[in-house]
Amino acid sequence: MTTQEHILLSDLGDWAEYTETDMRKRAEQFYEMIRKRHTIRHFSTDPVPKEAIEACIKAAGTAPSGANHQPWHFALVGDPEIKKQVRDAAEEEERAFYAGKASDEWLKALEPIGTNENKPHLEDAPWLICIFAQRRGGVEAGEDRKNYYVNESVGIATGLLITALHQAGLATLTHTPNPMNFLNQILNRPSTDKPYLILVVGKPDAHATIPEHALKKKPLKDIMSVF
Repeated sequence: MTTQEHILLSDLGDWAEYTETDMRKRAEQFYEMIRKRHTIRHFSTDPVPKEAIEACIKAAGTAPSGANHQPWHFALVGDPEIKKQVRDAAEEEERAFYAGKASDEWLKALEPIGTNENKPHLEDAPWLICIFAQRRGGVEAGEDRKNYYVNESVGIATGLLITALHQAGLATLTHTPNPMNFLNQILNRPSTDKPYLILVVGKPDAHATIPEHALKKKPLKDIMSVF
């Protein structure tokens, strides 16, 4: 086994120590910021600078990953024609889903959200971020090695991306038509890239609404155990 070089965290200057008071304050401040994040389905057509999206994707790229292989690819789509292709293909899958592919239990669970097969937001929003999970890759571009903990790694990166976009003042919607293989064809991605989800990004439309059901969040006592 080879010995790899390590760098002292203190030498990087990438960690700051806070008092217990400041820890609690900063944690609560973050909670107050992130609790205002909402999933929406009505987006404004107002433009959003590509540079802002790129900075958020860079933030997502700092996420931890199996063997540091960073098994993700973010296809940023702003071209109206490509967005239309994505919408047409997604709605085809959604029609099959609501017409019988989904179980009655699943459809019942979706009723309070009010979703259906129509997805105009895929064209209205200025940006779509199509996220792919890469089965093969490596820490260097062009490598062809097995990636590890792919879904876990991409899930963490996606969470960071959604948080960064909210911090930038943007709204999001996670969309997962099943299957999503059409994304590989439309966006010219290799078969080893598995479509993970479509993230719709933009500003809320003036008439954007949030289902009351979506505001129900479990209290801390129901999501945490202390031992």
